[in-house]
Amino acid sequence: MLKRGRGNVVKFTLRRRKRTYLLWFLCIVALSVFVGTREDLPIDGMLHELMQWRPEAPTNGYKVITCNSLTAVDGDTIKCDGVNMRDMGDGKPFVSGYDTPEIRRPKCQQELELGRAAKARMQELLVTPGVQVRGSGKVDRYKRPLVWVVLPDGRSAGSVLIAEGLARVWMPSYQANWCL
Repeated sequence: MLKRGRGNVVKFTLRRRKRTYLLWFLCIVALSVFVGTREDLPIDGMLHELMQWRPEAPTNGYKVITCNSLTAVDGDTIKCDGVNMRDMGDGKPFVSGYDTPEIRRPKCQQELELGRAAKARMQELLVTPGVQVRGSGKVDRYKRPLVWVVLPDGRSAGSVLIAEGLARVWMPSYQANWCL
């Protein structure tokens, strides 16, 4: 529709409905042109690399996670490529697991010393050749993925820490008291 505006200027206006249809039509044309002339774009390589970090194929209900860098944050938390993850030992998500003394804000000196020993032992276990990090697909309340750290001989890192007295079995009603 043509309208005469101020100063003898002719304007071309469309009603709102017609503008909406025109916009949709142009989007469909642009999309069809893009899909029809699809070639490998530089962003395709970047997207492919980003998708490489995903855990490997599931094995027996869990996923093996590949880590370039694996370190201990404390006795029951590890860092895989910069992501904090909570180890569950032989436990199951939200049902059972293990607990180690705190390094941050310990309630007593004994808890701090045990926490440091648990962290050091966890670091020793993480550098063992053939150690695996297996993901459960669940996250805890701090948004950390819940994982199992499994040694080459099949034992979990949590069971080793419990056997050495550096950790205790955790259940939902567990109350930590490392100061005796």
